[in-house]
Amino acid sequence: MLIGELSRRTGVSPRLLRYYEERGLLTPERAGNSYRGYGEDAVPAVGRIRALLDAGLSTEVIRSLLPCAYGDPMRLEPCPELLRTLHTEVAALDGRIEALNRARGLLAGYLPG
Repeated sequence: MLIGELSRRTGVSPRLLRYYEERGLLTPERAGNSYRGYGEDAVPAVGRIRALLDAGLSTEVIRSLLPCAYGDPMRLEPCPELLRTLHTEVAALDGRIEALNRARGLLAGYLPG
């Protein structure tokens, strides 16, 4: 299928699909006319990419996790890098949550009581 069809079927713009390709998340075939061609497996692959982006992961991290992702809805198979990567990402989120809570407390302290 061409990029327009993939876009229609996934609800993801062609521009974003090209970005996923640039980041190594999607690998289309190139026809003789240089058009991108995607197989049926691209539809659930885009869904997995979107789910991992919604979880707050960067495209770099997603590229490393995609070989461990399968199914629709997505499930993650415990690949060697997976658990270490997920623990690192959760720890980073915990740190950001703590920083936001501190900032919130400071700002709230400036409000008249």
